[in-house]
Amino acid sequence: MGKTLYLECYSGISGDMTVAALLDLGADRLVLDRVLKSLKVSGFETKISRVVKSGIDACDFDVVLDKEHENHDHDMEYLHGHHHEGHERNHAHGTGTVQDHHHHEHRGIKEITCIIEHSAMTENAKKIALRIFEILAEAESKAHNVPVDQVHFHEVGAVDSIVDIVSVAVCLDDLDVTEVIVPVLCEGRGTVRCQHGILPIPVPAVANIVSANHLHLKMTEVEGELVTPTGAAIVAAVKTKDKLPETFEIQKIGIGAGKRQYECPGILRAMFISESTEQAKGRNPKAENQETKDTIIKMETNIDDCSGEVLGFVMERLMKAGARDVHYVPVFMKKNRPAWVLNVICKEEDMETLQNIIFEETTTIGIRYSRMERTILPRETRTLPTPWGEVLAKVCTLNGKEQIYPEYESVAQLSREKEIPFTEIYRYIVLANKDKE
Repeated sequence: MGKTLYLECYSGISGDMTVAALLDLGADRLVLDRVLKSLKVSGFETKISRVVKSGIDACDFDVVLDKEHENHDHDMEYLHGHHHEGHERNHAHGTGTVQDHHHHEHRGIKEITCIIEHSAMTENAKKIALRIFEILAEAESKAHNVPVDQVHFHEVGAVDSIVDIVSVAVCLDDLDVTEVIVPVLCEGRGTVRCQHGILPIPVPAVANIVSANHLHLKMTEVEGELVTPTGAAIVAAVKTKDKLPETFEIQKIGIGAGKRQYECPGILRAMFISESTEQAKGRNPKAENQETKDTIIKMETNIDDCSGEVLGFVMERLMKAGARDVHYVPVFMKKNRPAWVLNVICKEEDMETLQNIIFEETTTIGIRYSRMERTILPRETRTLPTPWGEVLAKVCTLNGKEQIYPEYESVAQLSREKEIPFTEIYRYIVLANKDKE
């Protein structure tokens, strides 16, 4: 069963902050080190240490570049345009501009894809990393009005960006994160120096990512860039929800340190959370046998010109983003054209996010919705033992008796690991717990 990750971005977010926070949450350093050593990229080493930021102990992930690859990303005077004119000339190659620095390393999205595909990453980690790079490349492409495959290497292919993004993907995969909640990105103000000169904050790439992916941005009074393009792209790629549960429990906390010195603490706090069970604990035992009521949203729309591949992908995205149920019903529309009715069941707080996905991914131009009351049985998730290992199951109570419903993904994972038929594990759980109350 995957974990729910909450990223608290009150001091912004960057690639190295995210890696550090995930490592602090328990991501396996040996797994990360093995993947980084497999990358066909040179000119760097990584250091993991503990630092104190505004009195708070935090993990620090540092990509140390050699002189040929240094980009001054953490040099505050350089970032704010002071005292580095001569330094730039010393690093230039022929024309005296930073843009010409390391002109022999033109890594674009194709080259990066090749690097990732030939690494020791899992398929899931590769998928996450490639999605982050695609979002970043699309944002830079729009900013410079060039095709994605012609975006210059320093936007998406700098060594530290590759290492940060790959590391984030590896850590998320290693921690088995399946839900990511990011309510808001706090950004600073003023200007910052980058490869293209001094630009206003948020820089164009960040603004494009926020706009294209419907992220929530909050401008603060802090002088400086809090949200980097890499940080924004990470959020856009992995965020599944933008609202926290009304109540929740914190299971573990990881704190990642940033390198830049601003007025705010400069940390990213990451938490594993679960919905609170406090209300369930406080209920009358007799009430456990009663049916309960709640309200849901049903959204539906007609789609008559999308391929099966697109519809399958839309269902996957909707479920990952918080939909309680998604299904298609075949219909015939006007002019006797075969089509589909897409039905989505969700909670009201997830409605806007899911609507945006439907509009983005399908050809529909309108979505109908209605609020519906439903009757549901009290339920809880339990870990149940089997001869082959533990399995998660949903346990519902009706008239004093428990009904056991093994979770598909949990049973399927155990079936793959132990090479035991799915039906055998499923049947064992149901029969072993049939008469329990």
